[in-house]
Amino acid sequence: MSAETGAERTGKAGRTREAGGSAGAGRRPSRRFPLITRDTARPEGGGRAAPGDAPAPARQWPLLCVLAGAAAGLLVTLGHFRAGLLTVGLSLLAGAVLRWAVPSVGMLAVRSRFTDVVTYGVLGTAIVLLALMAQPAPVLEIPFLEDIVHFTIR
Repeated sequence: MSAETGAERTGKAGRTREAGGSAGAGRRPSRRFPLITRDTARPEGGGRAAPGDAPAPARQWPLLCVLAGAAAGLLVTLGHFRAGLLTVGLSLLAGAVLRWAVPSVGMLAVRSRFTDVVTYGVLGTAIVLLALMAQPAPVLEIPFLEDIVHFTIR
């Protein structure tokens, strides 16, 4: 099946013919996906975040900001685990905000905008909540979690 029109089909002898036997003049291109994918579409917002003549780090500033925040958080974790994990989680949440608000984020765009925002947001929120609930002396206590643990372990 052709990627452009989706109207050509191959017969048993290997010849191509028009679907339906008509001449095909005036037919609209098919809206169906091709049977064989020949290329991968770039995610929206996946272009450069700065002009092409800018230096490489400037073209990928959103990704570098998130990576720098996560790396700084991991370094802080060596001394104070809660503060370091909060920094890692907040940098992922900042990545979700950048992906949502900035039209072109370079390599921070991995999938569709919706999927990226949800993924970065859920992971960042989970890391922040787990850092706040970590023992000893948790900052955030959720009362029903202890009941669930006692119910499941008994």
